[in-house]
Amino acid sequence: MIEHEKVNGDWEIDPAHTRIGFSAKHAMVTTVRGAFNDVTGQLHVDTEHPENSWAKVTMEVASIDTRSAQRDEHLRSADFFDAEKWSQITFVSTHIEEVDDRAFGVTGDLTIRDITRQVMIPLALTGIETGAFGELRAGFEGSRRLNRRDFGLEWNTPLDSGGVLVSEKITLEFEISAVKTQPEQASEESDEDDEDDKDD
Repeated sequence: MIEHEKVNGDWEIDPAHTRIGFSAKHAMVTTVRGAFNDVTGQLHVDTEHPENSWAKVTMEVASIDTRSAQRDEHLRSADFFDAEKWSQITFVSTHIEEVDDRAFGVTGDLTIRDITRQVMIPLALTGIETGAFGELRAGFEGSRRLNRRDFGLEWNTPLDSGGVLVSEKITLEFEISAVKTQPEQASEESDEDDEDDKDD
């Protein structure tokens, strides 16, 4: 069973150790993978009162990285994400439930190109460990298939075979490392600062 006293509380996504990516079929034969290098987010977990749990994640479209500069520029263009017009992709949860031991269903609003759709993302808690600097870390992993056309990502090129260059179905991939925040410590430090101010 999950150690609830460890998982409960507030968490901050660690961008350096987090990958939020995607994969799509190219020319019907190979899989192209990419990720957003600039990701921020927060998570609040309350296993006793799941209705109080929430998550928010923001990805900067300009940080898209598929290991091809030319392809990345095309994805940032108006053909796809239109990074100049819609610079961020956001996910804001509306409901989180613990569906099994170490397994959560996170339902929320995913917004791409100013189009918002409700999606459910299954996330598995892969572990909770103390990091090298004493911080408490939690790992979450999951994936979800979506139709990119639901979010206005319409561009494509037909192939002679009758197929298309880029698949309409894409898979979102989540490998999240989150660090637990310590509000009580921040509160103590604030109290100490207040005492110092009084002394002054």
